[in-house]
Amino acid sequence: MDPVAVDSTTVCHVVAIPFPGRSHINPMMNLCKLLASRKPDILISFVVTEEWLGYIKSEPKPDCLNFKTIPNVIPPEHLKTVDFPAFYEAVMTNMEAPFEQLLDRLQPPVTAIIGEIEVRWAIGLGIRRNIPVAAFWTMSAKFLSMLYHFQIFAQDQGSPIDLLENVDKIPGISPSSVAELGTIFQRNDLRVLQLALECIANVPGAQYLLSTSIYELEPQIIDLLKATFPCPIYSIGPAIPYLELEDRSLKPNCGHNCPDYIKWLDSHPKNSVLYISFGSFITISSTQMDEIAAGLRDGGVRFLFIARGAASQFEDMCNDKGLVLPWCDQLKVLCHPSIAGFWTHCGWNSTMEAVFAGVPMLTFPHFLDQDSNSRQIVEDWRIGMLVKQESKEDNFLTREEIAEAVQKFMHSARHEDNEMRLRARELRNLCQPAVAECGSSATNIDAFVRDIIKNNC
Repeated sequence: MDPVAVDSTTVCHVVAIPFPGRSHINPMMNLCKLLASRKPDILISFVVTEEWLGYIKSEPKPDCLNFKTIPNVIPPEHLKTVDFPAFYEAVMTNMEAPFEQLLDRLQPPVTAIIGEIEVRWAIGLGIRRNIPVAAFWTMSAKFLSMLYHFQIFAQDQGSPIDLLENVDKIPGISPSSVAELGTIFQRNDLRVLQLALECIANVPGAQYLLSTSIYELEPQIIDLLKATFPCPIYSIGPAIPYLELEDRSLKPNCGHNCPDYIKWLDSHPKNSVLYISFGSFITISSTQMDEIAAGLRDGGVRFLFIARGAASQFEDMCNDKGLVLPWCDQLKVLCHPSIAGFWTHCGWNSTMEAVFAGVPMLTFPHFLDQDSNSRQIVEDWRIGMLVKQESKEDNFLTREEIAEAVQKFMHSARHEDNEMRLRARELRNLCQPAVAECGSSATNIDAFVRDIIKNNC
């Protein structure tokens, strides 16, 4: 993509504040890299907690992007004893004051804030300080629309679960999505959901809204959001590291500089390997890990499994058909021709990477938006299968279920003329042109850059 040509005599200083979690920091960072690629003289301050700076400070970044820190939301020594609802609430209450103090110290003065919607106070702080805020949404447009229309309907009307059980129609939400919301509320902590709804209720106060979806994937929903919110909406997705795919050192058949896992993939036929990753947040019990190992062994499929901290334990359980690692470059792996399918937790970033690569998905959702994403993958886009049809409260998979699911999925996913694979290729052919020059996402990124410079710099 060619850089945006905009005359500006004043330095445009944008501050980005993501929610302190990997699945939030990564898309915000990818967005900032895209902004820098379009407008190299923009100044970006990327704000993370001290803990997260330790994780990301060595990652490559453009020269115009600088890391800034605020204190940890919860002291690191207490993290292991704090559950996610408590951490989520701490983000809502403990980050605002140190962030505002940081704003006072930054030079040149801040001209715009890109604040993640789940950082509840960002929009209100911008209003109070007269700094324009671009609200940044890291999930699907469908999930944003569902929650926004539901929170409007639910205001002062009682328990969300009671409402969902007794309502036939919510304005702006289809009947199937009402049922989907019921599943989400039953499977998740109500305090987390209440806080999420409070965050989303603030969106109309933002000056801009950035969606990490792609217009061609969710055109009707994005058009509905444009008619709903007073601010301009820019669908700039996917917020994944596709710019880094130009690094030839990590492409297939790249010689001595290839990581070992790419060489391993090179050694296998096209559409023969199942890639497995459940994201950076979900913790898999040792009992479930035993069942996964046994199910993959019994299923007899080739696989590459990102097991994070349990990689060494899992490797001992698997036969010679599998490679188990703590980490890989997921987008590069998904784009490798030997990958036939992706067994995924259905996080939005992973979903977008699979769509970008044209890879079918075996879905295993756990919480929040993942059930909604799974339904889009399986029912709306028809590019995947649910790992099991009957829902269990504990979401536990037996080895028999795993073996049956991976065999059935890989039988379909490895065939070029299978409808699921053909549909995945169709979506890839919508997605990749969107980020190319004059594509919908590239055009929206340019429009956002021009608007913040014209209006605020």
